[in-house]
Amino acid sequence: MTSVKNRSIKGVITVPGDKSISHRAVMIGSLARGTSRVKGFSTGADCHTTMEAFRAMGIEITEKDSELTIKGQGIHGLSKPAGVLQMDNSGTTTRLLSGILAAQPFVTELSGDSSLNSRPMKRIITPLSLMGADIRSKNDNGCAPLIINGSRLHGITYDSPVASAQVKSCILLAGLYAQGETVVREPFLSRDHTERMLKGLGANLITEGVTSRIIPGNDLSAMDLVVPGDPSTAAFYIVGALIVPGSEVTIRNVSLNPTRTGFLNVLLRMGADIRIESVRTSCGEEYGDITTRYSELHSTTVTGEEVPSLIDEIPILAIAAARAKGTTRFEEVKELKAKESDRILAITENLEKMGVSCYSDDNTLEVTGSEKFNGAHIDTKSDHRIAMSFAIAALCCDEEVTLSDRDCVRISCPDFYKALDSLLR
Repeated sequence: MTSVKNRSIKGVITVPGDKSISHRAVMIGSLARGTSRVKGFSTGADCHTTMEAFRAMGIEITEKDSELTIKGQGIHGLSKPAGVLQMDNSGTTTRLLSGILAAQPFVTELSGDSSLNSRPMKRIITPLSLMGADIRSKNDNGCAPLIINGSRLHGITYDSPVASAQVKSCILLAGLYAQGETVVREPFLSRDHTERMLKGLGANLITEGVTSRIIPGNDLSAMDLVVPGDPSTAAFYIVGALIVPGSEVTIRNVSLNPTRTGFLNVLLRMGADIRIESVRTSCGEEYGDITTRYSELHSTTVTGEEVPSLIDEIPILAIAAARAKGTTRFEEVKELKAKESDRILAITENLEKMGVSCYSDDNTLEVTGSEKFNGAHIDTKSDHRIAMSFAIAALCCDEEVTLSDRDCVRISCPDFYKALDSLLR
């Protein structure tokens, strides 16, 4: 990819269905009784990894034009897969599915690509083991491949050391099978899609602040769900419009779940011109249209309490910070080191190549705004969010910008470049 030399972006687009909701629609729909219909399923590769895993366990799932029909068999309706379940690059699939597999009457192995197999899994191994699960890291390094020998589980009260929707969801899904109540507490509230969907389908689940508790025994009912657009994908186009003069973009049908819109709050605090309209609801999830225009941004501080609601948007927020007046500080961001790449390193290395001053340590990132971006070869680390973030940064550059492994965007948004090209003016 090369620079488009300060061309504005204008127009109206939609983005693929939300990844987080799509993952959970397949998992929970498969555990429900009856036929679920899901419209707007994510086009990203990670969500198709989840779908293929459940097909391998005997669930009939048909897909046509981003619409799924899932013939759920109840929480005890899964069958032993013929071989290793391939997780590819999907940490969400691996961590959430482990909670379900921990209670199945068979042994399963989960493995992925080199990136996935280097990510930390002890964060789910520990609480699942406390529930009585027989789960271990095949290479004894706290990472996948994971060997899970289904066991009888019992409820626990677990204080999670990290605010992680994946950890929380893994434990709650295991709690569907456990004897007694399972309680999860987080230091800060993370994404709550699992809780919303489980409650909507009939689970006995109560959420109070940062505490969720589930009591097993209720069957899950099938659903008809419209998956709203993925806000993490929308964030790239939103920031693109904010940082290039003359830009205005409207994105239709974007998820407005309050545990996902932290990045919008940060941008508004930085002076962004953002308008939200036509708000409506599907299965307890709000969504609406977002219009954003070029704005002169100023720096801010993103606190640790905010980070769980915008962890995936920090790479593109760093691009916004690089065009803002002053120095923007992101606190308590060490979780970025355990994503598809070390995103703290990827952000700082690549911004510095473009002439932007940065500071980082294991838990903090600071970006000082610059009026000019230099041309550079961007090492995407084969990380989709790094690739998309610096494709947006290239909009502000007069010199050539190239991306290594530009095709890694298929993980979440295969049509990212096509949509961006459609907006160029």
